[in-house]
Amino acid sequence: MILTDSHCHLAMLAPERAEEVLTRARSEGVAGFMVPGTAVDDSRAAVAIASKNHDVWSAVGFHPHEAKDCGDEEFVAIAALAGEPRVAAIGEIGLDYHYMHSPREIQRKVFMRHLSLAKERNLPLIIHNRESTADLLELLESEEARGARGVLHSFTESADTARILLDLGYYISLSGIVTFRTAEPLREVAKFLPHDRVLIETDSPYLAPVPHRGKENEPAFVKKTAEVIAGLWNESVEIVAERTTRNFEALFGVELPPPSL
Repeated sequence: MILTDSHCHLAMLAPERAEEVLTRARSEGVAGFMVPGTAVDDSRAAVAIASKNHDVWSAVGFHPHEAKDCGDEEFVAIAALAGEPRVAAIGEIGLDYHYMHSPREIQRKVFMRHLSLAKERNLPLIIHNRESTADLLELLESEEARGARGVLHSFTESADTARILLDLGYYISLSGIVTFRTAEPLREVAKFLPHDRVLIETDSPYLAPVPHRGKENEPAFVKKTAEVIAGLWNESVEIVAERTTRNFEALFGVELPPPSL
């Protein structure tokens, strides 16, 4: 069984800790990892991790919390990093109106600037959304966004929102939230999602799945999310792993290394 973790913040860990969690995840059958950036420094760190590991790819960009710090100089740095060989996406970008660490208009402007970069480089987007769905959909449905592609990471929205995103060509990524006792509405959404448009992720070190709630999350735990989805889809966990791994490769335009490597 080959699993993938489409969103793990390994750049937030000390290098030795990142290697430790990668080793543990590999022993649990995880064979592909996507490490997103949230600003210039950890985008550089994400690229560095990917450059040292044959089964890790990176994304670069400014998280909406950090959007206020994305000036011209910083964006030029992100654009340069986007040309690195193991950069396979632009992200984590998006909108977040819960904490409002950056003003809404700045978040929107920075998001669209990254979206244009992704189109220019033919890279998918990794999109964050919290309490900002109406604005996000408005941007994604705009003429400027035509032709963009990507994934909504750690999806928690309604079935109607999922249908709009799917119609626009986006993938949906499910995190450990789908295992939470209070997540029955999300599990209902997960049941109807087309199997060729779903990814799985940990969002580590956050959102540890049941039965690891309260612990630091790590990529090895992605199997717990796959197991819950298997129950929702009435499929084996091996089938869920196969389909989500195929989707990981298709979206990010990568090929997982043979298990012997």
